[in-house]
Amino acid sequence: MTIKVKIILIVLPLIIVALIITSISSYFLARTGITRLANDLLGFKTEELQKNAVNQWNLLLENNLTEQEEFVQAAKAGILSFAQSLIKRDTEVIFAFDSEANITMKTQTENPITFLDNEIPVLKQLFADQETKLVEPFLGGVERVATGFYFEPFKWYYLVTIEKSTFYQEVNQITNQSFIILGASLIVSFFLLLFFAIYLTKPLATVAQTMRHIISTNDLSERVHVEYKDETGDLAHTFNLMLSALEKAYNQIKAYAFKASLAEKKEKKIRNIFQKYVPADVINQFFANPEAMLIGENRVLAILFSDIRDFTTISEGLSPDELVNTLNKYFAMMVEIIMGRKGIVDKYIGDAIMAFFGAPVKHTDDALQSVYTGLDMIDAIASFNNEQKRIGMPPFNTGIGINYGSVTVGNIGCEKKIDYTVIGDMVNLASRLEGLTKQYKQKLIISEDLRNLVVDDVPCRMIEKVRVKGKTKGVNIYSVVRELSENQKRGWQQHGKAMRIYYDREFKKAKEMFGGVLNFLPDDYIALYFIEKCDKYIKTPPPPDWDGTEIKKEK
Repeated sequence: MTIKVKIILIVLPLIIVALIITSISSYFLARTGITRLANDLLGFKTEELQKNAVNQWNLLLENNLTEQEEFVQAAKAGILSFAQSLIKRDTEVIFAFDSEANITMKTQTENPITFLDNEIPVLKQLFADQETKLVEPFLGGVERVATGFYFEPFKWYYLVTIEKSTFYQEVNQITNQSFIILGASLIVSFFLLLFFAIYLTKPLATVAQTMRHIISTNDLSERVHVEYKDETGDLAHTFNLMLSALEKAYNQIKAYAFKASLAEKKEKKIRNIFQKYVPADVINQFFANPEAMLIGENRVLAILFSDIRDFTTISEGLSPDELVNTLNKYFAMMVEIIMGRKGIVDKYIGDAIMAFFGAPVKHTDDALQSVYTGLDMIDAIASFNNEQKRIGMPPFNTGIGINYGSVTVGNIGCEKKIDYTVIGDMVNLASRLEGLTKQYKQKLIISEDLRNLVVDDVPCRMIEKVRVKGKTKGVNIYSVVRELSENQKRGWQQHGKAMRIYYDREFKKAKEMFGGVLNFLPDDYIALYFIEKCDKYIKTPPPPDWDGTEIKKEK
């Protein structure tokens, strides 16, 4: 027996076994990977569908609508719509059924699945087990892979499914290709072994030495030296081609990794930049759901306006650099307070600040936090002005108006230019309240709607019933302080009694009562203001339909 035959008899079986093992391993690895992919994909869709169902039900719970059938049906329709948005292939179906395997929801409208009699027990068993792991049932006569969850509020079991062949057809192709490759490899190996037996010495030693060097150094740029223009040379050349492809693929992987790293850094940079213009919660919301960028919604919010009084006069006495630096320090201080109280800075309007509380994330104490924000801003202004006085700069006197009511909030504009902001009548009223602080010489004025929500936590004093420009009805306005001294408590109690007498048109008695306020709060502007009005109405009584509303024609 020649050495060539010995080599073939020894090496060829090893090649056959190795190729078979590789083919089998490839098959099972591919199947395992596809199964994991199916599990991850279906698990992700199932999780998202379950989150949506829970959110729909929580919305009903929060609004006490769980007993109203039309709203429950609307929630179910919302879940169906969301399920349909998850469907990406014709072979995917999402449906729900009850304990009797009655279909209660399905995304398939054309060629719907018809369950066979022997499949009904499978559905009932899934319902009974409330299975959440990946299963492979026959449904409609077709083997499918599916994951599901049980939803207690509807007593439905949701099942996210896709035809098994959709995932595993590539595995079958791999199997077929493996057999083809196996057969081809055997033929090639046989002939190569014949030539390897002839050129067993130097050519093989050269190739083996080069291979070992590449493996030890991981230098894919090295190539095997082709000594002969024969099969051994072909082997060396083929190996070089493989190295070229591997080197190219490796370089591409490094390039992709580098680009991915740059993209991640770029996204972080963009986020950091735009968080100075748009709230972080809004950016996160629109990264997750960009198609919702131009959709507004009605929300009940607290809206705050703050303005520096006589800012034009102040700016005339400062150089541009001084003005910018002073404003930047002022804005930094105010924004820190607003954001610390979970508020959103909407915009700067010249020297004014507009902010709101309750969007995009709603909190149970938004109303109270807005008032605390105004009080914190007043305290901060006092410290700011002390520093301004120390460095010889003019002080800032601010007025703050806060309203609470229903507005439209969202991205207002178009695709080329949008602002995340609030609009509505309640916003206009908040702006008017800020303007009234100067007329009534108050640092902070709030609306009656806001006062009703915070009166148990902070002292409030009614100033007057006014009808601001742009409104047809009067509203009560209030001043707020963090806490009252003993004299303030007595003065505010006296003021409240005087106001009731004033609105009862007993102006002489009301004047005396307002005078009593001055015994506790000397030089109180509001008391002096109403004493003057009482004198006016004593001389010239108001008309019979007078309800005490003060009409404000200016903004």
